[in-house]
Amino acid sequence: MRTRRLMGALLTAGIVATALVAAAPAAYAAAGLTATFSAANNGSWYLDKYVVANPTSAAITGWSLEFDLPSGATLGNVYNGVASQSGSHVTIVNAHYNGTVAAGATTEPYSPWWVAYGSGAAPLNCRINGNKCDGSADRAPGTPTGLSVTGRTTKTVSLSWTAAAATDFPIAGYDVLSGSTVVGSSTTTSAVVTGLTPNTAYSLSVRAKDTRGNLSAASAPVSVTTLNPADDTTAPTAPSSLRSTAKSSTTVSLAWTGSTDASGIAGYDVYTGTTLRASVTGTSATVSGLSPLTAYSFTVKARDTYDNVSAASNAVSVTTDDVIGSGQYAKVGYFVQWGIYGRQYFVRNLDTSGSAAKLTHINYAFANIDPVNLTCLQGVTKGVSGNPQDPDQGTGAGDADADYGRPMAASQSVDGVGDTGWEPLRGNFNQLKKLKVKYPNLKVLISIGGWTYSKYFSDVAATPASRQKFVQSCLDIYLKGNLPAYNGAGGPGTAAGIFDGIDLDWEWPGAEGHAGNHVSPADKANNTLLLAEFRRQMDALTVTTGKRYLLTAFTPADPAKIAAGWDIGPTGVFSSLDFANVQGYDFHGAGSDNSWEPNRTGHQANLYRDTQDPYAFEFSVNLAIQSYLDAGISPRKLTFGLPFYGRGWQGVAAGGVNGEWQSATGAAPGQFAEEAGTRGYSNLIAGVPGCTVYHDTQSVSTYCYTGANGQWWSFDDTWSIGQKMTWLKSKGLLGTMIWEMSGDTASGTLMAAVSSGL
Repeated sequence: MRTRRLMGALLTAGIVATALVAAAPAAYAAAGLTATFSAANNGSWYLDKYVVANPTSAAITGWSLEFDLPSGATLGNVYNGVASQSGSHVTIVNAHYNGTVAAGATTEPYSPWWVAYGSGAAPLNCRINGNKCDGSADRAPGTPTGLSVTGRTTKTVSLSWTAAAATDFPIAGYDVLSGSTVVGSSTTTSAVVTGLTPNTAYSLSVRAKDTRGNLSAASAPVSVTTLNPADDTTAPTAPSSLRSTAKSSTTVSLAWTGSTDASGIAGYDVYTGTTLRASVTGTSATVSGLSPLTAYSFTVKARDTYDNVSAASNAVSVTTDDVIGSGQYAKVGYFVQWGIYGRQYFVRNLDTSGSAAKLTHINYAFANIDPVNLTCLQGVTKGVSGNPQDPDQGTGAGDADADYGRPMAASQSVDGVGDTGWEPLRGNFNQLKKLKVKYPNLKVLISIGGWTYSKYFSDVAATPASRQKFVQSCLDIYLKGNLPAYNGAGGPGTAAGIFDGIDLDWEWPGAEGHAGNHVSPADKANNTLLLAEFRRQMDALTVTTGKRYLLTAFTPADPAKIAAGWDIGPTGVFSSLDFANVQGYDFHGAGSDNSWEPNRTGHQANLYRDTQDPYAFEFSVNLAIQSYLDAGISPRKLTFGLPFYGRGWQGVAAGGVNGEWQSATGAAPGQFAEEAGTRGYSNLIAGVPGCTVYHDTQSVSTYCYTGANGQWWSFDDTWSIGQKMTWLKSKGLLGTMIWEMSGDTASGTLMAAVSSGL
């Protein structure tokens, strides 16, 4: 509960309001486990060891040992624990068999030990579970000194002080106290206390806190009285010449000519409409927390020391950048969960092929929906039915083993370090984490749904309660990283930081999709509301983490499917989406079970309509993108898809232009037995002998034909990709998307064509 009028809203920059009652200054006592070091000289190396002991009266489960290597020491193999190292700092976490230390017991004979080279000296700064290894208590930080009042208004007091001395931990910040009540905090040696009562006396002091939470004694107090508003009722002059000096996708920098006032200017407030965006003391500000590719109108007002407020400055309109940035292009590649099996395509291959260095985003496909709880589904290993017409083909399916349970060998690992099998995070997720360390600008999104996993989207989107529940579950698992326990892996926060956003692949709201999908006339409206709920909860999470999360969607090329399920008007789905990946492939194909178009060949990813196309309807990349542009969608919110695979027919009759649009007897043999009519690009060019490649310059299509009654394949190659990238830039689009990365060659031939084209 709040106490005293002093505890009103604390709103100024650099001060965080709290309503906590201050505890007596104290340091944390080291309670729990201890760790004792020893070293044995073995000639060319040392056997270094920590014996973990539990001097308490109850068993303790779980320990994490941290220390810094002494000068000249090199860490070799580690035993009886899982080690990680950053520079000279080493962390060793218990193994599964020595994680519980009974009361009064030690970890012997399974204490953590390691091979050390160069020196057997004791490590520095040893901590176990955050406490000193010798069991001694932490020391409190030094007391701040030199507290003084640097300014005041009718409702605020500005303070500064001399920094406190750090002891066992670095100084994390300072609390401002009024008596024993915390009235603000700061990470610097100054603060502005707000929400005070005019013409009132206060006694204020400051205490330091370290990164462990240890508190210093309070400084000597200062006495100050806020100003009396009756002493000055004249407002400052209005700021002038407001202008934008820089912008990004989420920020706008502003500058203006300052105001004048007889009592002095206390600060400036920046607004969009009536919404306060920033408060500063100078004549410039950077407003953060904005949405990409969004128009804002800014004004500024001045406040004097008696809190009189000026009229607003001139307004300035600014549109934020898109999420990629001016002159840059998005290159979004799907990585499929199941690629590690028959395709033998690992996250490591993204790196060794050179593709990871060229991509801006990776979409990890796919997460499923729990058919019972209608939440994001994770932690299961039920397989997918081999029958594509089975209405329950994907019901309850998933692969937590591939996601985060399967240990990866050194040869499958991004950094060449294999998993032991005891880590809480393994599998593809751990490899994506390693890939992001190597490529820190690379964004990774979890893709939910897809062709097989879209059955229950209509259900989760149906009501406000179901939307809220579903979105919350997805954010909890993927953005907060709270993976369900699975075979010793998972747990709270284990996947934190891997995913930078969410990609929704609902195929298709309000229209036919996979056999058995739930479809409702309300899907179109509910799709908009579901995306808005994702945006709302993701933005709320940003307030906590300080990180903005991406929201994208896979959207249809078919104008009929757009009309049925996607509101692309000014208040529709794009008011929530950062961008959409528009389908640019699968325009024609036989289908693995010959259920699609088995009796006639056709281009699967043509840029323009082929004048020889016999179908009454048109499918083309150009038409698909134009459908969105005609609705007023910014081209910088659109990518279109490229296939890194081909669609093929067999028994193709001679005629036409090298087999284009000719009769066929069904899907050609595929790369895999269960995927007739489909081959990855690399497999296609190597696995279909005698298939002569042709380029249709009119429709911008690539295909190959083995001759009369043979095979005919439609795909993209470096020529068609180059043509499409030139067209993409002419349209001012955001970029391109790839389904999917395992189809490329080992050297990343197609990805190189994408990159060089952009």
